[in-house]
Amino acid sequence: MPISKMIDPSIAASAYGNTQGLVNKTGAGNNDGVSFSDFLKDKASDVLETMKTSETTSAQAVTGEADLTDVVQAVTSAEVTLQTVVALRDRLIGAYQEIMRMPI
Repeated sequence: MPISKMIDPSIAASAYGNTQGLVNKTGAGNNDGVSFSDFLKDKASDVLETMKTSETTSAQAVTGEADLTDVVQAVTSAEVTLQTVVALRDRLIGAYQEIMRMPI
């Protein structure tokens, strides 16, 4: 089933209405919020930090310096983070493709 047939117009209208309240939070009229680009930068640095921590813990496990529980937690965290990033990338690509298919 095409994505365009799965979208309920009332959900789209509700989402649009919810974004109107976020305009002031993004810095457009209020300095208290975080801009979208800053949000993405923060999350990207969190992802990199998670991956670096997992790599460091795995290297410590090889040398026998890390506890097995810590290694499993770090690797699992890295795996979940990577799956989330890949899912987000796939959604962004899908959204871009849908926008490119729109008639002008």
